Amino acid sequence: MRLYSCLLFCCLFSLPIFAQKKNDAYQLHIRRATSPVKIDGIVDEPAWAASDTATNFYMILPMDTSYAKVRTDVQMTYDDKNIYLLVVNYNGAPGPYMVESLRRDFAFLKNDNFLLFMDPFDDQTNGFSFGANAAGAQWDGLMYDGGKVDLSWENKWSSVVKNYPDKWIFEAAIPFKSIRYKKGITQWGINFGRNDLKTTEKSSWAPVPRQFPSASLAYTGVLVWDVPPPDPGVNVSVIPYLLGGVNKNYENEKDAAFRGDAGLDAKIGITSSLNLDLTVNPDFSQVDVDKQVTNLDRFELFFPERRQFFLENGDQFTNFGYSTIRPFFSRRIGLGVPIHFGARLSGKLNKDWRLGVMNMQTGKQTSTALPAQNFTVAALQRRVFARSNVGFIFINKESLNYNPDKALPGQPVYNRYNRNYGLEYNLASANNFWTGKAMVLKSNTPGRSGKDWVHAANLQYTSRVWNISWQHEYVGNNYNAEVGYVPRKGYIKLNPQITRLFFPKKGALLSHGPQLSTTNFFDEKMKRTDNEVLLSYGMVFRQRNTFTLWSSTSYIKLLQPFDPVNIGKDSLAAGTRHSWNTIGADYVSKPQSLFTYALSTRYGGYYADGKRFTFTGELGYRFQPYVSLALSANYNDIRLPQPWGNQAFWLVGPRVDVTMTNTLFFTGFMQYNEQMKNVNLNTRLQWRYRPASDLFIVYTDNYLPEPYYVKNRALVLKLVYWLNL
Repeated sequence: MRLYSCLLFCCLFSLPIFAQKKNDAYQLHIRRATSPVKIDGIVDEPAWAASDTATNFYMILPMDTSYAKVRTDVQMTYDDKNIYLLVVNYNGAPGPYMVESLRRDFAFLKNDNFLLFMDPFDDQTNGFSFGANAAGAQWDGLMYDGGKVDLSWENKWSSVVKNYPDKWIFEAAIPFKSIRYKKGITQWGINFGRNDLKTTEKSSWAPVPRQFPSASLAYTGVLVWDVPPPDPGVNVSVIPYLLGGVNKNYENEKDAAFRGDAGLDAKIGITSSLNLDLTVNPDFSQVDVDKQVTNLDRFELFFPERRQFFLENGDQFTNFGYSTIRPFFSRRIGLGVPIHFGARLSGKLNKDWRLGVMNMQTGKQTSTALPAQNFTVAALQRRVFARSNVGFIFINKESLNYNPDKALPGQPVYNRYNRNYGLEYNLASANNFWTGKAMVLKSNTPGRSGKDWVHAANLQYTSRVWNISWQHEYVGNNYNAEVGYVPRKGYIKLNPQITRLFFPKKGALLSHGPQLSTTNFFDEKMKRTDNEVLLSYGMVFRQRNTFTLWSSTSYIKLLQPFDPVNIGKDSLAAGTRHSWNTIGADYVSKPQSLFTYALSTRYGGYYADGKRFTFTGELGYRFQPYVSLALSANYNDIRLPQPWGNQAFWLVGPRVDVTMTNTLFFTGFMQYNEQMKNVNLNTRLQWRYRPASDLFIVYTDNYLPEPYYVKNRALVLKLVYWLNL
């Protein structure tokens, strides 16, 4: 392991030294507007006649070796308050445009759309994205890790889409106060992306290789300002909310409980690139509930954070580590207890340094004797070489006015504190072909010492035809991340993977090729406990439908007793060994159709010489752009010896989305989980009565399906208002 680590660190640090930006030759000059600009989708202002045009886009898909066949023209200008964007998206083929709905933050590949990718620091790592689909639904998000977009971010900006027989025009005004940038910088990284489903063409202004997303900041062109962008001035936003609701618990046979509440968020621009977020008594009742899954796993399942306060600009915290080694996982904060207040300072100190500091205070939970707790997270990131960075994180969870030695008999005992320290190096070469990460973590908990650290590293090479990666992990048995997500401890993991792609010049297939990976787990004495070898063959068609065949062989030595159907019937003994083979297939239909579907199936062995058959399907139909219907279903048929016998579980989730306008949305969905014996109904009406200000009406029900019985139900009305001072 030490030899592997040394070799990997040498590779990670040596690769990007000779980096330089690829698309410096692609420049768009932006000048101050010569006249007022009205956001109406009509090109009649003198300011647009006087501005430069970015055109001659390059094709990314289906091929990246020629100009795009679908024409797109982009112009930009500005005044003291806003950046203005005008995009003329010409028709690529006759027929109606293809969109999912009018809901904001749509799925990129399922809509005719245009997106702007903006890197105000020109560091090729962080930035902002704005855009719209052909029906006028908005898209906005924070960019991080050189090409990922966090769509949870929202801010105040305005746009209009207007359709014409031969084109659709997107016009937008983005306030300088809505973004972060460094004063005095006159060159920003910028690129524009277009997705045209009728021709199945994806394109960008500055060329991007097809193995990378069009959002890749490694391939931005340059936005050249005639003078430095203006100072946005005082930048303070206050976002209060009022809430009223009622809920009734039928299982406890109690009277309905009424609630009224109020809270406040504030956003304060410390500098043009550093922001302070404050929250007092936050409420997240309007957030979508988690999508349920049939749980057949030995370890804790991961459900992503959905609360906006923790998501906005939080990538420094949440992306530290790996998917199963997260020292910070914000869902641990406010779990079953109220959050009294919180603060987060985040943003850029300059082009090379990035800072994130957060503090949250929760209240007591009397029923579980959980004390009031304080959570502090601090992250500092330094850019090195072209696009790589070194990051540090510190996490502290402190129980206030609490002594574990004085816990009453029968009460849970909590640690007085838990701390984590981490250092990681993130590699991103200038051309994005080489990416990777190497990290070390250390925990500090009273009564725990030794084997309380983590080391992990990975390196990935991505070319047009090859994708080769290596990842290894070590998690000590005493490592403790109480504000993190680390479902497995006391192991060493080795995971190599290789993919080869072929690109036919003709025919229905766009690309196809095999992938081989193996995942190996060992205990801390390097004795094997788990092994899976997976071989798959994937096919991507020119209409963007996909088909994958796969087979795997698995071996597991149980380290703890485990119930293979997770219904509490019985458990397999620790130390028992199990092996089986599995085959499977996955198909996703082309996104251009009004009726779309995805099918997945697997069949093979299971624990205790059993058999498992799984079928998953997702069906969707849209009456664009106003109504979208969807149905997801998962069926598991498990055949085991006694005492489990034959077990079958359905998980069904119908959903309806109605977007009456691009400011009025209704969502209703149900989840029937046979394994958990629960039916959940959730409906939400959202009215965006002004930019970034909303009225929510949320109704939820939970039922016991057999016999049919109401467990609890709730109704909440919440009003949010965004005020710029």
